[in-house]
Amino acid sequence: MGRQDWKAASPKFVREEMTLTNEQLIQNPPEKRLIGERAGLRLALPHHEDAGIGDVITSPQSSRLIAGVEIEPGVLWPDDRGCFAEVFRFGDSGFAHEFADDSGHQIQVSFTVSYPGVIKAIHYHFEQTDLWAPLAGMFQVFLCDLREGSPSWGRLNTLFIGAQRPWKVRIPPGVAHGYKVVGTEPAQLLYATNHFYDPNDEGRIAFDEPGINYDWESRPR
Repeated sequence: MGRQDWKAASPKFVREEMTLTNEQLIQNPPEKRLIGERAGLRLALPHHEDAGIGDVITSPQSSRLIAGVEIEPGVLWPDDRGCFAEVFRFGDSGFAHEFADDSGHQIQVSFTVSYPGVIKAIHYHFEQTDLWAPLAGMFQVFLCDLREGSPSWGRLNTLFIGAQRPWKVRIPPGVAHGYKVVGTEPAQLLYATNHFYDPNDEGRIAFDEPGINYDWESRPR
């Protein structure tokens, strides 16, 4: 996630330094297109022949969840006064691990509101980890594993989270992400990152990138 506008970059390359040479194209056939390599990660776009939304994750323990992605169901404590919920415990060994003050990371907490039908996608990072916590509305969350060598490389996940399913999501570096607001109400997302916003670590791919071939449309079924 970032503060810049959400206009998608070229579906081929997101930065000049990531442009593929002819030699790289030969080494990376259409089913695997190199994006870049940094911070110990080598990222490549998959090629999905058919449009779709991948695996719809309906359980935090799903065996189809992309490797390294974590889900923590939110817990609300309602009473006659309203309700209370914890979001992130920085420094704890759980969901927000490696977000401790002594980790050397620069933690940033941000907030965004998006209107119904808005698509914010696709972003990825080489170093930044995201923690997402939906506060209102409903999100159709897109995830795609770009990490070469990952056991789930190329896999697509879709998560429907928000008011009706208050899951928090941990997104590691190298996992592309984005969302569409579904339903009729604006959606609110609180998110924490283990680095201050850095445009040099934020890669962008067009939301309709043909290699990923993610189907953002709601269809009768």
